[in-house]
Amino acid sequence: MFTPLDYFIFSASIIVSLCIGLYFGLCKKRQSADDYLLGNRSMKLVPIGLSMIASQISGVTLLAYPSEIYTFGANALWMCLAVAIACAITCYVYLPVIAKLKTPSIFQYVELRFGRRIKIITSGIYTLQVMFYNAIVIHLSAISFSQASGINSHVIEIIVCVTCILYTTVGGFKTVIWTDVVQLAGMVVAVFMVFILSVISAGGINRIYEKALEGHRLDFNFSADMTKKDGFWQILTGNIVIWIYNITFQAGVVQKYISLSSISNSKRAALMLGTGAIAFHLIGILMGIALYAKYSNCDPLTSGQITRADQIVSFFVTQHDENVPGLAGIFTAGIMCSGLSTLSATLNTLAATIYSDFISPFFPSTSLRSKEGCVLKLIVILTGLICTTLILFIERMSGILPFFMSLLGLVSGIFVGVFSLGMVFPLANAKGAFWAMAVSFLTVGSITIGNQWYTLQGGIESFAKPVSIDNCSIPINVTATSGHLLQPPFILFRLSVWYISVISLVLVIAIGLLVSWVTKRDGDVVDPELLSPLLIKKDTKIERMQKYLPGQPYCDTTYNFDTPTLI
Repeated sequence: MFTPLDYFIFSASIIVSLCIGLYFGLCKKRQSADDYLLGNRSMKLVPIGLSMIASQISGVTLLAYPSEIYTFGANALWMCLAVAIACAITCYVYLPVIAKLKTPSIFQYVELRFGRRIKIITSGIYTLQVMFYNAIVIHLSAISFSQASGINSHVIEIIVCVTCILYTTVGGFKTVIWTDVVQLAGMVVAVFMVFILSVISAGGINRIYEKALEGHRLDFNFSADMTKKDGFWQILTGNIVIWIYNITFQAGVVQKYISLSSISNSKRAALMLGTGAIAFHLIGILMGIALYAKYSNCDPLTSGQITRADQIVSFFVTQHDENVPGLAGIFTAGIMCSGLSTLSATLNTLAATIYSDFISPFFPSTSLRSKEGCVLKLIVILTGLICTTLILFIERMSGILPFFMSLLGLVSGIFVGVFSLGMVFPLANAKGAFWAMAVSFLTVGSITIGNQWYTLQGGIESFAKPVSIDNCSIPINVTATSGHLLQPPFILFRLSVWYISVISLVLVIAIGLLVSWVTKRDGDVVDPELLSPLLIKKDTKIERMQKYLPGQPYCDTTYNFDTPTLI
């Protein structure tokens, strides 16, 4: 249970975030839309890079990732290679186009390239995904705190959401950045303290290595069998797509790229994000292996000491809190910091997305121009309240987290596919993009739903590594379960979830190019500024073409929400 020191540490993390938000909000009473959403495009590289890392590392990463390694082994190591490849692709293929956007919404590119209908669809998908993701992140963070302190998780959820909504609404973009920097420091301290303690508790590096070998946690799978859950090809290919989305097309990340003053700084920020993600994942892998060595002779899940695998880290912390005063407070503060950073970043991004894509196109610019700041703050409040309300539904849904992670692969594949059609394939048109998204969503969505349903029914092999309860010192009552179906499901429903993003991407590009080729018209022109520079010869003089958006002149002034433009 929490001690007064633990409560003090946790409360301090919340109060510091709130004070930063109030400082940036009150020291500048009136913020323009440019300042509120982009920090006046004059932000420094280091805080932006650190903020990007913080917003990508959530409680899902800190709690679920070590438990994944504990249960299934260290094949997830190949995710680090996938992140590195995704960073290289981002810097050379996509970022030179994205960094030229003037508006704070990545979906304005979709309108420039494919029209407003496709922009509305992609923006709507992103908005729904982020709202559910925020609810999951806050719920998991609150559950972790509740396990350590005994306080009802609903109380924690309300406190965290209200705090985050308040400082994000008042402070805007600069608040998000600087609170992320402080919260990242809290995450780093918490993760390293737990990691070091887990290594010491498990008996040191040599014993951890020996136990990992004995427990098959270091058995790496290079099989081409697509039905295997984890392996080199599954994790590498699937995570390349997912991390291209996370590093390149995730709307909050793009907003931070645009806030920087140059493309070179945007590339450096992408490399910082990739490096930070790799570092946190490596620590998660090592922590998961160390926790297995610690509990190799008495698995907490099988012995009934915990009810879900993702509780293993919290369980370890509560066991050692008496030996290390303040450990529970630091750990829960770190988990809560990860939730706050994710929620604040996405709330600010949702304000930009909803305002630019769903509000400003339908109202005269003259009626909104003087009220942009108030409208943006109102959107932050409303979306924050919606995310808070969704928590009530999330906590009543069984298996929502693994199902959402499968849907993340589907959404990542669709987004990377659509933006690749726009930036890499000049042939692609709006009809191709629309039908590609529809076919991919229906096809891969059906595969995803089928996979999750058969998994819950016990019809798909779990591939969990062996555990032991031979040396447990507590009474154990293990009930054997038999939930396997008599006949394995169709192979498409047994595919590794990592392939969902790959299949979605391939379908979008293949269907998009086919439909575009069938429906192409003579005279169709794509502004070369919308294409990746890899497709343009360096010795060719590029003239900007204004034909793509009839009746809308090319604009070289500062950005506005009325006419989406590139620099």
